[in-house]
Amino acid sequence: MSKGIGEEFKTSPYRRYKNDLEAGTSSREIDEEEDEGSGPFDIVRTKNAPLDRLRRWRQAALVLNPARRFRYTLDLKKEEERKQMIAKIRMNAQVIRAAVLFQAACEGVNEPGVSKKLPSNQGHVDDFDVSLDELVSMSREHNLSLLEQHGGVKGVADKVKSNLEKGVSGDETDLINRKQAFGSNTYPRKKGCSFWWFLWEACQDTSLIILMATAAASLALGIKSKGIKEGWEGGGSIALAVLKVIVVTAVIDYLKSRKFQNLNEEKQNIHMEVVRGGRRIKISIFDIVVGDIVPLKIGDQVPADGVLNAGHSLAIDMSSMTGESKIVHKNSRAPFLMSGCKVADGYGTMLVTSVGMNTEWGLLMASISEDNGEETPLQVRLNGVATFIGIVGLVVAEVVLVFLLIRYFTGKTCDPDGRTQFRAGYTSVRDAMDGFIKIFTVAVTIVVVAVPEGLPLAVTVTLAYSMEKMMADKVLVRRLSACETMGSATTICSDKTGTLTLNQMTVVDVFACGKKIEPADNKSLLPPNVMSLLLEGISQNTSGSICVPEGSNVLEISGSPTEKAILQWGVNLGMDFDAVRSKSLIIHAFPFNSEKKRGGVALKLSDSEFHVHWKGAAEIVLASCTYYMDSNGSMAQMEEDKVSYFKKAIEDMAAGSLRCVAIAYRSYEKEMVPSNEVEMENWQLPEEDLILLAIVGIKDPCRPGVRNAVQLCIDAGVKVRMVTGDNLQTAKAIAVECGILGSNGDATEPNLIEGKAFRAMSETQRLEVADRISVMGRSSPDDKLLLVQALRKKGHVVAVTGDGVNDAPALHEADIGLAMGIQGTEVAKESSDIIILDDNFATVAKVVRWGRSVYANIQKFIPYKLTVNVVALTINVVAAVSAGNVPLNAVQLLWVNLIMDTLGALALATEPPTDHLMHRPPVGRREPLITNVMWRNLIIQALYQVTVLLILNFQGRSILNLEHESDDRAFKVKNTVIFNAFFLCQIFNELNARKPDEINVWKGVTKNLLFMGTVGLTVVLQVIIIFFYGKFTSTVRLSWDLWLVSIVIGIISWPLAIVGKLIPVPERPLFDFLRRKYVK
Repeated sequence: MSKGIGEEFKTSPYRRYKNDLEAGTSSREIDEEEDEGSGPFDIVRTKNAPLDRLRRWRQAALVLNPARRFRYTLDLKKEEERKQMIAKIRMNAQVIRAAVLFQAACEGVNEPGVSKKLPSNQGHVDDFDVSLDELVSMSREHNLSLLEQHGGVKGVADKVKSNLEKGVSGDETDLINRKQAFGSNTYPRKKGCSFWWFLWEACQDTSLIILMATAAASLALGIKSKGIKEGWEGGGSIALAVLKVIVVTAVIDYLKSRKFQNLNEEKQNIHMEVVRGGRRIKISIFDIVVGDIVPLKIGDQVPADGVLNAGHSLAIDMSSMTGESKIVHKNSRAPFLMSGCKVADGYGTMLVTSVGMNTEWGLLMASISEDNGEETPLQVRLNGVATFIGIVGLVVAEVVLVFLLIRYFTGKTCDPDGRTQFRAGYTSVRDAMDGFIKIFTVAVTIVVVAVPEGLPLAVTVTLAYSMEKMMADKVLVRRLSACETMGSATTICSDKTGTLTLNQMTVVDVFACGKKIEPADNKSLLPPNVMSLLLEGISQNTSGSICVPEGSNVLEISGSPTEKAILQWGVNLGMDFDAVRSKSLIIHAFPFNSEKKRGGVALKLSDSEFHVHWKGAAEIVLASCTYYMDSNGSMAQMEEDKVSYFKKAIEDMAAGSLRCVAIAYRSYEKEMVPSNEVEMENWQLPEEDLILLAIVGIKDPCRPGVRNAVQLCIDAGVKVRMVTGDNLQTAKAIAVECGILGSNGDATEPNLIEGKAFRAMSETQRLEVADRISVMGRSSPDDKLLLVQALRKKGHVVAVTGDGVNDAPALHEADIGLAMGIQGTEVAKESSDIIILDDNFATVAKVVRWGRSVYANIQKFIPYKLTVNVVALTINVVAAVSAGNVPLNAVQLLWVNLIMDTLGALALATEPPTDHLMHRPPVGRREPLITNVMWRNLIIQALYQVTVLLILNFQGRSILNLEHESDDRAFKVKNTVIFNAFFLCQIFNELNARKPDEINVWKGVTKNLLFMGTVGLTVVLQVIIIFFYGKFTSTVRLSWDLWLVSIVIGIISWPLAIVGKLIPVPERPLFDFLRRKYVK
């Protein structure tokens, strides 16, 4: 066991919980309680679901068009091909490097006096002194000898006309020249599918293919028997109806695909800092050019191939390229950096030498297909519903087919004029075949209507719509299922800094020389030697920087908000950043670590004196201090009273919601400093006997509106917890200000707990207290992970926010990982499901709202869709069995299927979220998909429609006063009224479906232009069909009074829905009630 833990921490901190591309989707098994006894369509958590479970539900699904149904799910076949391709490219890269090393060994490159001739200078561009081939060869082969012969990093920078301090000039002409000479940092992407591809895919529907075949047969028979003028109508109308379905389906799928494609491009557009013209600016990763100087810090992605310019403790996770999760340390002996890798530790700067397709990462990305598909839990469950309904539909279709064929061939089927359609020995084979084809067409059409292909696809419609709208709310969804799962979230574990606060930090309190410095930048109270040491520590022990742009006197400070605040304080004290840094040299660094909560540097001064500076969490650094600098600038013993004084100062600042940071140093003997590079790399900076220089209190105000956002979540049944690395008192003060804690009286353990206290508990104890925790201070990444795991085991659906590389395990483990877009590292973003682009907690609350909207919209569509299915199947089956003919023919059913499967889904699945959604509890992941309210609404509408339409079918001639009409005319008018009334019932029921549990179904309808446009379009098309396209649909023009009858039948569904909503329903799910009754 000890070996396992040790080995884990030798690898990248986020790789421990994230799997390699070749290793499959996840090594973590689905929770036993989720998997035990579950059916193929019961996958409550598709995040990290094993591939065999994904295969199982697809194999169990009844599908008419697999290509369309599974388009936005993970392509399991392509996933296998992708892994194989990645393995081949990785192996190829390893072989090339091995061959170069072998060749170098054979030629004695490393022997004294032996030199290798530089490659030919052919291919040099006029403006540059090195060719593209030379740079690519050096980077790809990691050829250190070639780098040295070019003059090292400085020589390469000179040859590509770059400056290691100021970078490239950055003017447009220079950037264009570099792209022409060395390529751009892009790779060819597979173009999105054209409209014709979607058209072809829509044609793959099995039932539509059968209908086209029957239409062709009917067309041939009709033309042969009646001539082309009259004979084309039967088969031709079916063919045109099928064509209309195909075209409309393809158009909607194409538009939906374009939305997903635009969102995917946004996900890949990483922004990084580069140094251009002496300034640090943020640019798109695609705009990086050869010669750029790129600062790297923990969590960043290496944006291109390059060589290390300067760095401290820089460790790179090469797993994305090599497949191995071991960390590789970079230094002057191993300076080559590969595009696509991640910075696991340390910081530094790199010189870009190869970009785009000239890197192995570019080749890799261009060679594999980007499959962003994945199933969502709702999608899987809806496939189960669709399969069940489809099986029922198939059975019904078979029953109808058998009954109609028996009636037809036994001479019991009559035409509208009362003539028997088939008489044995008299009816020709051609007429008999024509009759058989018509009956078969009706049966197939019932299957088309019964199998609700649009039900699972409605999820992708609402997700595509929601994801696009969420972008306007500063939310970028990386995983489809997260958008949906967020609606079920029961708790949010949020960071403090930058999420609940503004991340705009300023130093407001300072304690130094044994007293409080007021104001904070009053340098007259600081002795000269203390000031010198402070400025030395501030300028050198930082990952930030200060520069003065050319032509400007305004200082530009870069770095993390905490670093910027301390650097600004240094500037206020009179610090000349470059001048102070020039007086000493960093020989070793320990970058800030979220576990140790401090960072340090070792400095060599010009007179060979050595200093070690530390900066970090105030109480932790203070505990390592044995001395402090007094008001005279002399070193004084840290007596007990002084320790108490500084601790009290820290507590007071923390109670005022300030972040407390201590700055300390110590001198170090020259003899104790490692003398060679290998020893230096493994040197542990001394942490004891420090001299306290200052403790600063940094103010980071709460975000405006964050209290309202927290309260909104609480009202919605979502508990907000703060998990922060800050001091417990600081965390408590911010939590009270934000409304996470009601008052200081709530701040008792375990409501308020330190990470180490939670970590020290047994698993049983953690499970007991996890629910009660509201604030966790001084938490390490492992504490956050333990809390997430405990909450999930307690049955919570957990959302976690994070921005650092060490947040990656918790982001990956959570049901929904929310990374910050501004301060978040690339590692955190890659481990997340959703990116909050403005780092604002109020936006997290909006994500909850949108997640609930996705679920609510699907629940609106389900009863609407099922009502149409039940009514269409019932009236056709009853009519077929009793009368031998069906009132709704194939073309009419195809039209109704089109409006409910595509246009209906478009109208209902794109309803914007309402405030009403945030005043109900979260939707449980195991709650029934069809609630009792939905069953009530469905049964009422279906009973009404079936009753009215069957009465019209059997008594319509007398009710509609058609006795004086001919049999044929009366039959057509009656069936047209049934068709028209059936259609209008669905239109009015579509409005009812908008508000399943509200009386006022018109509320907010005018704000949803897409809904109004879709409904309006379908009504206009219906009017056109009735008035002008009767030959295609076998309908006739209706008089205005019959139109009024149809409208009244449809409009009655409104008051009926109001009455239905007054009927109370039990809270216990219907199927649960029936199951318990059955068991008893």
